[in-house]
Amino acid sequence: MQSEKEKAEELKKKFEEAHRINDEKQKKLDEADGKLRMLQETVQRLEEKISNVESENKVLRQQAVSMAPTKFLSGRSKSIMHRGSDDGTILGNSSILTPDTNGAAVVSRQLTRERSELDDRPQRSLNEKQQENQDLLIRCIAQHCSFSGNRPVAACIIFKCLLNWRSFEVERTSVFDRIIQTIGHAIETQDNNDVLAYWLSNSSTLLLLLQRTLKPSGAPGAPQRRRSSASIFGRVIQSFRGIPQGVDLSSVTGSSGGRSGSIRQVEAKYPALLFKQQLTAYVEKIYCMIRDNLKKEISPLLDSCTQATRKSRASLMKGGQQELIGHWQDIARSLSNFLNTLKANNVPPFLVRKVFVQIFTFINVQLFNSLLLRRECCSFSNGEYVKAGLAKLEQWCIGATDEYAGRAYDELKHIKQAIGFLVIHQKSKKTFAEITHKLCPTLSIQQLYRISTMYWDDKYGTHSVAPDVLANMRVLMTEDSNSAGNNSFLLDDDSSVPFSVDDISKSVGKMDISNNLEPPPLIRENSNFAFLLPSNLDRS
Repeated sequence: MQSEKEKAEELKKKFEEAHRINDEKQKKLDEADGKLRMLQETVQRLEEKISNVESENKVLRQQAVSMAPTKFLSGRSKSIMHRGSDDGTILGNSSILTPDTNGAAVVSRQLTRERSELDDRPQRSLNEKQQENQDLLIRCIAQHCSFSGNRPVAACIIFKCLLNWRSFEVERTSVFDRIIQTIGHAIETQDNNDVLAYWLSNSSTLLLLLQRTLKPSGAPGAPQRRRSSASIFGRVIQSFRGIPQGVDLSSVTGSSGGRSGSIRQVEAKYPALLFKQQLTAYVEKIYCMIRDNLKKEISPLLDSCTQATRKSRASLMKGGQQELIGHWQDIARSLSNFLNTLKANNVPPFLVRKVFVQIFTFINVQLFNSLLLRRECCSFSNGEYVKAGLAKLEQWCIGATDEYAGRAYDELKHIKQAIGFLVIHQKSKKTFAEITHKLCPTLSIQQLYRISTMYWDDKYGTHSVAPDVLANMRVLMTEDSNSAGNNSFLLDDDSSVPFSVDDISKSVGKMDISNNLEPPPLIRENSNFAFLLPSNLDRS
């Protein structure tokens, strides 16, 4: 019986070891499966981006090819004119005049000049009117245009004007640069989160409309360009109709008034594609400014949370814990203020979720690294204190709802598992498999070893994990040190931009900007902007 008991005990140990190895392999398999899904999504996004970049590069190459012959022919024509004048021959618009017909040459040149002035006069008048309209648009968007429902008025007006003026389809225009300069000047005050949120809402909405509307010229699926009117007067008549020829505004914006409901895209020239790239950069910049401002605001509060652990155990008694929990309430209050600012400016919920996911990642990194770097933070009492604070953050996420908080609370997994280790009782009875697979599956062996060796119980005087568990950790750490992996036990904060233009476009449904959008007073009574009125949009 003794021999059978020993065999059974030995088999039990082998079974536990096999079970542990199997769990480790399963964990690695799950991690590999997750990485594979992420790689597949990344490859899909890269394929889409490569397709867009190829189309835009094709437009740029066509632009370069079309510019080179023009310059060559221009220089060649000047040289021909120069040689003709040296030979005594004057080249006119329709005939060649010799020195023997000087009087006729003078009359012909005068008629040609007068004819040219007559032809240029309507074009010059149209350009001046267009310049005045652009000036008025810039003055309008430089002011706070508020919102209509959840739609930022400034972005909608900019898009409608550019679409109506056919600015996306011209080879040269200054209106895009002026819009970009207006946005850049407005966000110079980097600490004003209300202004930043306002322009994040407008710039992301405008970028969304461009993403769904613009198509590089010559790209697959681009519509065939219609032949323009024969005369300048025909183009002027078209400009008064309110909607550019070949473009259905209701279908572009997702309105139910479209015939097919599909997006009819516009062939974009080089200035429009460059404007889209600049606008993308500004969306990313403003997003990072808002995120970093929130990090700066809560960083001192997180320091107060960790510094509070230096107080003696006596200060935590008799209501001291409630006093210390005030630091966590301040963090929750800062998060709420930022959320209210973003919601008041109708920032897309997709971007709001991205902000708070990165903020909670920042909180996780700051608290977890403080825990591993300072022994006073690895106490039982501090574990209870941080656990109460994490409960406050969980309540905040529940109040913010999934629409705006998303999976932000899940980003605290490192600090949650580390705190769970600090406050659990009877650590010395926990096996290596229980600690690594059930209690702290996210933490690395280096991180677990660090917490286990730094832990001290200032409340009950209990001990850390068993010596054999620490021995297993040291063996695995030695094996890991021989590999090429990263042995650092600290976490790194990710400050990258966690979204693309396609992500924004996919996250937002149809956006109707054609109806019930009242223009600002500055342009409401101007007849040149009559196409912005809902009645005119409906008639067109």
